Amino acid sequence: MTNPTAAILVIGDEILSGRTREANAYHLAGRLVQVGIDLVEIRVVPDDHRAIVEGLHALRGAVDHVFTSGGIGPTHDDITADAVAAAFDVGIAVREDARAMVAAAVGDARRLTDDHLRMARIPDGATLIANGISGVPGFSIGNVHVMAGVPSIFVAMLDALLPSLSAGAPVVSREVRFEVGEGRIASPLRELAGQHPGLSLGSYPFADGHLYGTNIVVRGTDPAAIDAAVAQLEELRRSLA
Repeated sequence: MTNPTAAILVIGDEILSGRTREANAYHLAGRLVQVGIDLVEIRVVPDDHRAIVEGLHALRGAVDHVFTSGGIGPTHDDITADAVAAAFDVGIAVREDARAMVAAAVGDARRLTDDHLRMARIPDGATLIANGISGVPGFSIGNVHVMAGVPSIFVAMLDALLPSLSAGAPVVSREVRFEVGEGRIASPLRELAGQHPGLSLGSYPFADGHLYGTNIVVRGTDPAAIDAAVAQLEELRRSLA
């Protein structure tokens, strides 16, 4: 079985300018590994309508799930909802169920302003994503899932969304530490990778004081194959001692 694939489109000038450290793609990657969805691309675009639309066009035809992060608030630079509607060529308007959620978040429907109602504008045909933090919803349309940029809210929306998505086999990873540089193990590692085409073997050099070494991480969905590869790596490590 092949796992479903995913990409995330991170939206925001604050990410590209270095003002804000991006956390949502990191969190998403870890959660998707757990449920068996393979994250294959992370793309960052500015708060620009054309860039968002082009990013969505490129990603949603290439993967099973596209997650977006950022740009669904009440301010002038929160343009994600409009860009998503344009990408799908559908209308967008305040929807009553979203309006009710925003009113509950504000605490009094009579206090709703036009700025509040910007957060209740939902593209036609979308379904809402619950938000247990601030109450303002995200939404899904087609295979695109539109969520907030604030990390705590992104996490809450993702928790609400993931159980409804098609998934696959969780990815398991094991690590073997070598206290030698990559050059000492490159050839046998290449040979071992060829013996296990269903696994991913990553080589990650490290420096610990005056000690240089390499961590080899084995990833895959078949625990028996992972065990076999790890046993070979441990034998290789013993041969270098």
